[in-house]
Amino acid sequence: MAEAGRFRLGTRGSPLALVQAGMVRDALCAWHGWPLDRVALVVVRTTGDRVQDRALAEIGGKALWTKELDRALLVGEVDACVHSMKDVETLRPAAIAIAAMLPRADVRDRLIGAPSIAALPPGATVGTSSPRRRAQLLRLRPDLRIVLFRGNVDTRLAKLAAGEADATLLAAAGLDRLKRPEIGAPIALDVMLPAPAQGAVGVEVRADDREAFLAVNAISDVITNFCVHAERGLLAALGANCHSPVAALAVEDEQGGLRLDAELLDEDGTAHVTGSAVGAIDAVLGATLAADLLARAPPSVARLFSPPAR
Repeated sequence: MAEAGRFRLGTRGSPLALVQAGMVRDALCAWHGWPLDRVALVVVRTTGDRVQDRALAEIGGKALWTKELDRALLVGEVDACVHSMKDVETLRPAAIAIAAMLPRADVRDRLIGAPSIAALPPGATVGTSSPRRRAQLLRLRPDLRIVLFRGNVDTRLAKLAAGEADATLLAAAGLDRLKRPEIGAPIALDVMLPAPAQGAVGVEVRADDREAFLAVNAISDVITNFCVHAERGLLAALGANCHSPVAALAVEDEQGGLRLDAELLDEDGTAHVTGSAVGAIDAVLGATLAADLLARAPPSVARLFSPPAR
């Protein structure tokens, strides 16, 4: 499996990425009865970490978080890679398999700088690099001015403290994992639906490495896995990319199936479409909802998506 009997976990080097990799390490060791030093964290610096002054959509999209980790995995430098699943592109190489997802954390966004979106002063400046957050904010508050904010949690908080914006948004899950639950005001899900896969940590292995797959799959949370795959199935059926403002959340329903809610918007939030689907836990749910949303989407929204030909 790995050199000298150690299991090597590839990870980005940000504080949050290291915390999440540590969570995977701890879960593996607890499940398998391994000593902590059996799992090594291998830091891989990604292009997304190096380039901080431009929006991801301008410089290659979500692959900027994964391509260096993919390379390390495929050449055998690591046995598995840990990802924030919302940063993983929808279509993955056939040689790589998602082996596990940890139990999902708080899926909500938090607003830092004001107690609520409604409480932001007229014309306030909000920093974000997310097309989804931009569109949702402008739909609620067209008077807001949106500026580019990229970087890890501390970088964005420092920009806010320096006065580069009046407020910003961060994922509650990341703040909680960094032991900073006091920062920001949670935004209710009926106000802002989260990004697909927000709050989920996934682990990928080489598709042909059965030993690594079985070792990692043992720690997977079944419901999180089903929900995130439904959300990613929606993205795939929409043909969404980094320019596409889309929000989605799947949860287990009372009958043991899933309920999937989603919202598509244009860039400035002036047009949007929402919908939901309830059904069995399978790959069809996302595709069913995607077809419904695109059929009802205004042209300014539909043009931002490129569903695959049937």
